[in-house]
Amino acid sequence: MVAVVADTHMPKGERVLPDRCHELLRAAELIVHAGDWSQIAVLEMFESIGPPLVGVRGNVEDAEIRRRLPERAEFEFAGRRVGVIHDAGPRRGRLERLRREFPDADAVIFGHSHMPLLERDSDGGFQIFNPGSPTERRRAPTRTMGTISAADGSLQFRHFDL
Repeated sequence: MVAVVADTHMPKGERVLPDRCHELLRAAELIVHAGDWSQIAVLEMFESIGPPLVGVRGNVEDAEIRRRLPERAEFEFAGRRVGVIHDAGPRRGRLERLRREFPDADAVIFGHSHMPLLERDSDGGFQIFNPGSPTERRRAPTRTMGTISAADGSLQFRHFDL
């Protein structure tokens, strides 16, 4: 299982990752963070959890995160290619735009809006996924994160309310 988060924006006030988020992160074989960590201490905290980490920088990062992390990344899970980017642009045309930007990917993970989303193209072969935020829900009904599992040769994305 892959644990997926974005938009942690830490530290800020009394903000911490919820216990259930920590549980899912520790149980994962890979952690993916789609940007807006804010400070290097947050990146280091995620690195210390244990599983390998794939991360991209967002739009609120300190200078050290901007130096260490790319704007986009790709990884393989269960024989499928997954792209990661922070800001996927406007809602209109997003799925098609991300398919063009990551032509070899079966799915793309993104953040920025804090709004959980799973969308598939018309043939169900390409997916885009926003895990929401585990710490700052903004307009979303709850704080959320996601996971990826594999079944029957395809990627299965799931949101978790925190």
